[in-house]
Amino acid sequence: MLNKKNKDVLIIGFALFAMFFGAGNLIFPPALGQLTGDKTLLAVIGFLITGVGLPLCGIIAVANCGGNLEVLGSNVSKKFGVFISVVVTLAIGPFLAIPRTSATTFEMSVLPFFSEANNLSFSIVFSIVYFAIVLFFVLRPSSVIDNIGKILTPVLFITLLVIIVKGIVTPIGELGINHIDKPFATGFQEGYQTMDALAATVLGSIVVASIRSKGYRGTKEVSSLTIKSGLVAIFGLAIIYGGLAFLGATATTLPMDIPRTKLIMLITESILGTSGKILLALSVGLACLTTSIGLVAATGEYFSKLTKNKLSYSFICVVTSVISIVISNIGVDQITSLAVPLLVILYPVVIALVSMIFLDKYIPHRAVYAIGVYTTLLVSVLELIAKYMGKNSFLYSIYTLLPLASQGFAWVVPTIVTTVIAGIFIKVFNIKDSTSKVY
Repeated sequence: MLNKKNKDVLIIGFALFAMFFGAGNLIFPPALGQLTGDKTLLAVIGFLITGVGLPLCGIIAVANCGGNLEVLGSNVSKKFGVFISVVVTLAIGPFLAIPRTSATTFEMSVLPFFSEANNLSFSIVFSIVYFAIVLFFVLRPSSVIDNIGKILTPVLFITLLVIIVKGIVTPIGELGINHIDKPFATGFQEGYQTMDALAATVLGSIVVASIRSKGYRGTKEVSSLTIKSGLVAIFGLAIIYGGLAFLGATATTLPMDIPRTKLIMLITESILGTSGKILLALSVGLACLTTSIGLVAATGEYFSKLTKNKLSYSFICVVTSVISIVISNIGVDQITSLAVPLLVILYPVVIALVSMIFLDKYIPHRAVYAIGVYTTLLVSVLELIAKYMGKNSFLYSIYTLLPLASQGFAWVVPTIVTTVIAGIFIKVFNIKDSTSKVY
């Protein structure tokens, strides 16, 4: 028999898994596997770093500082803390991640069974019903974690395992060949699209609140339970990601140019027939619903605190849902395309911020945080503009001179160099920090 603490860890860990495992987590690994074929393992390792490792680091960081991205960002400055927290919350909230869950559910759980529903009016009706269900769970915030962890996650996890195990035991084809030059780098950047590292820094506040509501009060105890719960979630994600990527790697008989949502549907149908379509529809619906519940609740909680409850939790949740209804009706592929530019900038900044927090004891001054994070931001913006302008532009030629630019990691070396130089300069000249670091 599990004692109360271990039981709570499992419930919260299952809830975290379900909140992380949304639209992107289901549709990106199979497509990555199909692209990389016999190099899938290398691609999956890259995907797991950004899709699993970074979310775990984010959870640990926010747990140790009180469960808030704003506090993490405040090591740069208080204004930057608010800025990065607002931008990330909006990105994983009503403008990208939440609408994508509804759009994915519609395209993968409804259209395969009701082809006549392929019109805007039906899509709008569906999204209204979908977010009404989300609000049913979200407007009872004290029970959000328990509802997800006890009820929704076990069904989701078992359903996905059935599909994966059957696909491994009786694969639909031979392992394919690799079609891309840099499978690891591609996997690493595909992990951005899950948005889990961003979500971790926001969902951490919900997890910490849930742990405290169960009677745990000490900072170390809350942090320990949060980290253990995070490990449960991350372990489950790694199993599912690896399995889904393998299914994609064996999908050699399917076209390479079909949409990601269509690919996973055809794979599942090839493995389990009509029952596979039903299981996938159930998986998608549960995965997206649990993610929406967590993200809408996190958005409501953050902005109600930011406005000092001038805007209530319930009001923000309703507004978030209404905005998500509107955006969800532009479709999965369009939402994914809109996400790319923002993620190219946001992900490196969050990675740099979280990484520096783990090295906090070696950082002598808060200015080092600012120099490192702003360097990352500058290079990420440069990358975005250079790629937009094209390979023949002068800016692109400058961008390609940066180390690791060809791998998509142009920000790494400049960030490390400027951070180290700033730290040495401050040490040598014994510059004192007038404002203490938050973490």
